[in-house]
Amino acid sequence: MRHTPARQPVTRREALCRMGGGFGMLAFANMVSQSLARANTSAAPAPWLIDKPKFKPKAKRVIFLFMNGGLSQVDSFDPKPMLTKYDGQPLPGQVPQHERKTGNLMRSPFTFEKYGQSGIEVSEIFPHVGSVIDDVCVVRSVYTEIPNHEPALIMMNTGANVSGRPSMGAWLTYGLGTDNQNLPGFVVLCPDVPTTVGPPLWSAGFLPPIHQGTYISDSDKERKFNPEKLIPNIQNKKFDMARQQKELNLVSQLDKLQLQQLPQPDAQLEATIQSMETAYHMQTEAPEVFNVSKESDAVLKMYGEGSTARGCLMAARLIERGVRIVQIYYAKGDPWDHHFDIQLHRKTAKDSDQPFAALIKDLKGRGLLDETLIVCGSEFGRTPVVETGSGFMGGQTHAGRDHNPHGFTMWLAGGGVKGGIVYGSTDDFGWKAVDKPVHVHDIHATILFLLGIDHTKLTYRYSGRDFRLTDVAGNVITEIIA
Repeated sequence: MRHTPARQPVTRREALCRMGGGFGMLAFANMVSQSLARANTSAAPAPWLIDKPKFKPKAKRVIFLFMNGGLSQVDSFDPKPMLTKYDGQPLPGQVPQHERKTGNLMRSPFTFEKYGQSGIEVSEIFPHVGSVIDDVCVVRSVYTEIPNHEPALIMMNTGANVSGRPSMGAWLTYGLGTDNQNLPGFVVLCPDVPTTVGPPLWSAGFLPPIHQGTYISDSDKERKFNPEKLIPNIQNKKFDMARQQKELNLVSQLDKLQLQQLPQPDAQLEATIQSMETAYHMQTEAPEVFNVSKESDAVLKMYGEGSTARGCLMAARLIERGVRIVQIYYAKGDPWDHHFDIQLHRKTAKDSDQPFAALIKDLKGRGLLDETLIVCGSEFGRTPVVETGSGFMGGQTHAGRDHNPHGFTMWLAGGGVKGGIVYGSTDDFGWKAVDKPVHVHDIHATILFLLGIDHTKLTYRYSGRDFRLTDVAGNVITEIIA
């Protein structure tokens, strides 16, 4: 007689594999949306739910406007009269090492004008930001040690120059959670394909995967009226809620059997289930939040056209609904990387200027600016000297600038920072940060502080040591805090 082996209990992992393919990720997410809570008898709160700040925060949420490629500080927010005076002459003193062959000093082709009661000078290519400059803190003395795009992008986003570390957004949701479980705590908006580095910029690293950023592409104008194109399969068209509930009950029973057999919880599987639960909840709220056509004509006109405008408006709507951090990349690749023609800054600035200013005005109108920190910057700045095209364009000299990590500008608004001030400075030519230099670790420490977190205490043990966003450095920039 043929022997039939005893049937082994079906594990929850097997159930995920078998059912996930049949129902689709978002459909299946409904089945597990309550099973984790039922199976977990611990009193500890779920890690994606809101946690209390360690001390009174100045801000609750963050919007990071990222001009990937390298915004030129001397052509935007750091005017240098000496650069105009000595245009075409060699840079005095010892020249720091840079990536490519460069020539003499090159003045900015753009004029600067004083704006607002503060009288802060802003380039002609950012007139709309100039109109709200009294709400903005301009930090002109940021620096890093990294001149290359990939590691500099990773540094600005993770506090390390190698991939694999958690991103700032992941650290924030790990430390504070989110107060809307119907949406991800960390959302990343970028048109078309991801940037030069891609997912490592919003990765959870060694933190629980639930803290990874949710990447959403927006590469088509019509998508602002069609959320399903923004987030494929956001709606489950195969099964209704009643059918999904039946499947949920089944998985809930499997949960209980699994927990009785496991010596310890399966952390990776739990994180996957949590992510799927968020995906399920998104079915009810995401279609509405991403449909920016519901905004008034006046609001749409204020933001203008283009992917940056849509991204900024989406960010305002996400923040309004409790998302912890939204990061907006200008476009794929390194679109601000103008080695051979700095005049191209006109185009990228035109796309960004109006939406950036509109975001400040809109958040103020919604009563959210005081509790929302806006951060704007690049992975580094650009040189005050012209880049020569040797090896690139037949040896000719072109009116562009090379990478410059030694001194560049970022600006902040809302969320507990002083408006209408300038902090720090570069030298007379805009090459190096000389007065009150601000490292990227200091930027991160300040962001965490404004959200009620001591950057030295937000740690995670991995491979035998405690890691943090600011590594072993970082100082809060107390002088810019309101």
